[in-house]
Amino acid sequence: MLKAFSKRNVLSITILVLMICMGTVVATAAPKLRVVSSISGGKTPEESKLFAKEVGEALGLDVEWIHPSGDDYLQTAMRGGERFDLIYLNTPFMDVLVDQGALTPLTDFIASSPILSDPTVIPTEEWEMLRYPDGQIYSVFNKYEGGTLPTVRADWLEKLGLDVPETLDEFYTVLKAFRDMGPDIYGLSTAGLYDIQGFMGAFGVKARYVIDEDGRRTIPYASDAAIPAFEWLNKLYKEGLLDPNFVTNSTAEMRNLFLADRVGMVTYWDMWVGLFNSMRQQDDPDTEFRAMGIAGPVGPNGERILRRGDPSIWAIPANARNPEGAKKFLEFWHTEAGITLGSVGVKDYDYVVKADGTMELTEIGKAHNMDHGVPRWYNSNVKAPFGSLPGVKESEVFINQYGSLEISTADWPRAEKIVEDYAFQAITGKMAADTAVKKMREELLKAKLIDY
Repeated sequence: MLKAFSKRNVLSITILVLMICMGTVVATAAPKLRVVSSISGGKTPEESKLFAKEVGEALGLDVEWIHPSGDDYLQTAMRGGERFDLIYLNTPFMDVLVDQGALTPLTDFIASSPILSDPTVIPTEEWEMLRYPDGQIYSVFNKYEGGTLPTVRADWLEKLGLDVPETLDEFYTVLKAFRDMGPDIYGLSTAGLYDIQGFMGAFGVKARYVIDEDGRRTIPYASDAAIPAFEWLNKLYKEGLLDPNFVTNSTAEMRNLFLADRVGMVTYWDMWVGLFNSMRQQDDPDTEFRAMGIAGPVGPNGERILRRGDPSIWAIPANARNPEGAKKFLEFWHTEAGITLGSVGVKDYDYVVKADGTMELTEIGKAHNMDHGVPRWYNSNVKAPFGSLPGVKESEVFINQYGSLEISTADWPRAEKIVEDYAFQAITGKMAADTAVKKMREELLKAKLIDY
């Protein structure tokens, strides 16, 4: 029988076997999913590999998790032709990509998803934050964002016998008292204009764009109403109450000053009230350090304006190779398993499950503060396994009461450079506040970044 086979038969069988083998490989190999996130994932490259492995096992995919250290990576990579299946971004950059037609519409997917369309997972009204004038939604939430507000050393207030400040004058008194506690202590530190909204709000000034009913854009920081706000901040700067390095501070540098007892107040996220407290308590369980979020100064009209955070979001590029895999991830991310991974971290690395079924953080997990991109989430069916960090719930009350979203539009990245330039000159006294605001407005008008 074997002698009857011709060379052609043998060749055909060989090819067939190879095809079967190749087919088996193709059938069993997990599809690739390329994810880029500067926030979610591991804290180191090695941990990001563990994170990717965990996601891959949950989804049945081969996951490449890219965790860049710089904020410009994604824009540079996409401009260079890199293709990703899922990208983490903020709303200003999303505005740009939507304007360019570079993102996949997800409206129908969200509506048909039994997970994402569930109002107990994500409240229905929240989706309106992501809906564009064309009716489409191009992204899915990464987490519940919270907002920013002044955060003060409550233990210092008690030590100095001071009440929580309510008015601008009271804030000035508190910041001055903090400065006078030592030669290397400042009353207030910020990371540039991030985020001075609590103080600007006392003058009725809101950050970024305001768009009227006729669609005309203005930037309140470039309005006359902002002049006394910049003058008040300049007063803090001149008298050494405001950290002189605020213009160049990164958020990490600002946070470190606060943790190192170098400044009594910062302007940052409500979630970080709890993280500040947790980090100091881990270093020293007997510490007197106590961070507390406060509402910010009240304006003459009795109102306050705080900032609710821009949604941090996931989007699928229009040229994604594996959009279906990306959609599987988006659903997984809002389940208990995804939330546990995004908050507590990787099992048997950040935490272990004990014999009685309860979770216990490892030393590494404690250092990570239950934040791998999702310190808080929308899904009301998933309870925090270790409760809330100290001070966060109290801060949320102020965000819910006074916080509102800022409007970016695709033009904001260009406008922001002009706003920052003149705002810094006004606050540092390099230019009179009224002159700085006038020039800011003129330049924005000339660049057609505002309409009046």
